[in-house]
Amino acid sequence: MSAVLTDRARGALLGLAIGDALGMPTQYQPRALVSARYGILDRFHAAPDDNEISRGMAAGRVTDDTDQAVILGELLVEGQGWVDPGLFAERLLAWEKRMIAAGSADLLGPSTRKALMLVAEGVSTEQTGRSGATNGAAMRVAPVAIAFLADPLEALVSAVVQSAHVTHNTTIGIAGAAAVAAAVSAGLDGATPALATARAIEAARLGARHGFYFAGGDVADRIAWAIDLVKGHDQPSALDLIYRLVGTGVATQEAVPAAFAVISLAPDDPWLVCRLAASLGGDCDTVAAMAGAIMGACFGASAFPAEIVAQLHAANPALDLEGLADRLLVLRRRSADTTPAPP
Repeated sequence: MSAVLTDRARGALLGLAIGDALGMPTQYQPRALVSARYGILDRFHAAPDDNEISRGMAAGRVTDDTDQAVILGELLVEGQGWVDPGLFAERLLAWEKRMIAAGSADLLGPSTRKALMLVAEGVSTEQTGRSGATNGAAMRVAPVAIAFLADPLEALVSAVVQSAHVTHNTTIGIAGAAAVAAAVSAGLDGATPALATARAIEAARLGARHGFYFAGGDVADRIAWAIDLVKGHDQPSALDLIYRLVGTGVATQEAVPAAFAVISLAPDDPWLVCRLAASLGGDCDTVAAMAGAIMGACFGASAFPAEIVAQLHAANPALDLEGLADRLLVLRRRSADTTPAPP
């Protein structure tokens, strides 16, 4: 296993966590407030008292975006590429209970919570995610992208479906998750952000053929449109356009295109992409997590400032992102054309 591939896999998970932690204090706040208070974020900040979701969290702390990705990654390793949907539901619910006990308001998203309530009621996991169209599957999908090759793309999309269906078994939810997974996996193989984005659009089209139909804008077309929308604009005006027109809400067809649009603003600078995305407002911790994972995969962990990585680890000492990335790479070497059957 090459040192470059290892660096990129670690970069994907570190980029996810860095973007998430940068956006922790700004999540669900309006762009005008974020812009006035921080401008373009240049470091980790503690959550302000007026942020009802993350209030009380220290600078550099990650949110549910990273925590859910880690849970998914660990299940992938345990299942040798197959995610037990019932066990996934159990671990997500256990995580939320720990957060509630700790007094956190940063809990499961609406699609995930609804699906897990259905699981608890005994509904089949093939049905529990049939209304899940928010960005939860896309925000946590990076471990799947590390474990599975981007080629053949159909196999990667199948793995995304298997990992997402318990909470996000819809055309839109799967399309968004497939887009992020394809971009990350392509980045691991050496794709530039532009080539990774092209692969993402192709994967979004494939992903939209899976799951229960859910009405909404086409994810693939909206990624291409969002990138075209911000061409020629300086960064502050581009962020305004993304916030106002693309959208930075929890809807997959907003958050995923927003992440790719931000990547197009600074395609050679992973750290700047994370900073820009986290400065958007709205569900910007998730937008930044997705953009950071893609850029980290394309450029590697070594592309992020060493002091930022050190601060991230200090704020989240229980996270072993590098170790998880290494274990997921073992699965990548075994990646086959189809999703593995349950062990």
